[in-house]
Amino acid sequence: MGSVGLYVMLSLLIWMVHGSPQLRRANDRYGQCTYTFTVPSPKEGSCSEPREAMNAVQGLRVENAALRQLVDSVQTRVALLERVVNKILGGEASNPSTVGSQAGVNVQQELEKLRMEKDEWEGQRGSLEMAYSDLLKEKSSLEEDKQKMNDRLEKVLQGQCPKPWGTPQFSSVFSVSRWEADGVGYQELKSELTALPASRMIPESQSALQTSENKGASGSCGELTWVGEPITFRKADSIAGKYGVWMKDPEPITPFTQDTIWRINTVGADIRQVMEYETTEQLSKGYPAKVYVLPRSMESNGAVVYKGSLYYQRRKSRILVKYDFNTETVAVQKELPNSGYHGKFPYSWGGYTDIDFAVDEMGLWVIYSTENLKGSIVISQLDPKTLDVKQSWETPIRKQSVANAFLICGTLYTVGSYSSSSTTVNFAFDTRTGVQRPVSVPFQNQYGYASMLDYNPTEKKIYGWDNYNMVAYDVRLSKM
Repeated sequence: MGSVGLYVMLSLLIWMVHGSPQLRRANDRYGQCTYTFTVPSPKEGSCSEPREAMNAVQGLRVENAALRQLVDSVQTRVALLERVVNKILGGEASNPSTVGSQAGVNVQQELEKLRMEKDEWEGQRGSLEMAYSDLLKEKSSLEEDKQKMNDRLEKVLQGQCPKPWGTPQFSSVFSVSRWEADGVGYQELKSELTALPASRMIPESQSALQTSENKGASGSCGELTWVGEPITFRKADSIAGKYGVWMKDPEPITPFTQDTIWRINTVGADIRQVMEYETTEQLSKGYPAKVYVLPRSMESNGAVVYKGSLYYQRRKSRILVKYDFNTETVAVQKELPNSGYHGKFPYSWGGYTDIDFAVDEMGLWVIYSTENLKGSIVISQLDPKTLDVKQSWETPIRKQSVANAFLICGTLYTVGSYSSSSTTVNFAFDTRTGVQRPVSVPFQNQYGYASMLDYNPTEKKIYGWDNYNMVAYDVRLSKM
């Protein structure tokens, strides 16, 4: 009864505030007696339709279900990702079958990529094999041509200078140097056939007198009449030293001396290191006093050291560079107009020897060729301070028909072969007269691949690099 009184009091209170309430007493569907009070809303004039409310509720339920599905999908993916990561890191996944299937898909994709890469490499390999086969065929054809030319040369030599009847007959066939079956042998075909092995015009016994004669003729000029046998100072100990440059500065600047030796290994695409040795003994031991690193790579082995600076050709360009050893900086850079470079007009042995510096009693030179002259040698005298061309001479000598070149007393000399053990200095071009003439001064390539020759006017020596070996030749000049 107390409850009924409470409801009555509550209904009276609501009636006083909002208006007339209604009290309804009835059993619910479970048989429980319930009291329901109905109070009119003070703000709403009418209630919404039940259908609109149901539609809103239904929309909320659909959105809720979609969100649940999205959350479940994300949770599933995260779980799979965690299992794959655990599998990769060595952990144990809670569901091996699911992880295994996912990992299998990844493995299949990687295998497919590898197969595609393999097919691509196979295609490239086939192209390279075809190119290699073509080169072998070309080499075989060149060998046949060379043999034919050798046969013709022998016939020509046999027909020269016939002996009187009744005189002892000696073989008049000069032995042509063997043409090794290597990848670069065909480069010298032309030079070997134009440079016959030299006769001994000067007895070997006279070589012992060369040093004393040179001392007496120091500072004098003349024509080259004799080149001594090569003296070996050191052999390079790596493939980087198959070709190179080594020399002494004929006019050194303090702190360097006439005993200072400079060396550069020139095999590779990024030639930057220049090694300094204080003495030949230090060179023989192989421990440089200092190593300089050039700011720009050099091309091939045509560099020289002169008056405390390195003069070289910048890689893949016709730009000449002067590098000062004292400041360890580039002092001057200048383009050599119209010159060939990077294999356009090299010496017969190749090696991108298009631009070759030289030093003699007259100063600094550069040996090269141009498109206009189509490979004939050009000699230009340079100002060592500015690298400006002071004067140039055009010669009829084909650069690719000679193995190397150097200057002595303003005269250009060329060597016929880089691999023949017994070849000749075969041409001379005098810049004073502008006249080119054939010569025949014996010259030896002791190790079968002479790639560098440079004359030192102070010592009256030729420095050379012959198949890893650093060699030097004494020379004799005629008195003028």
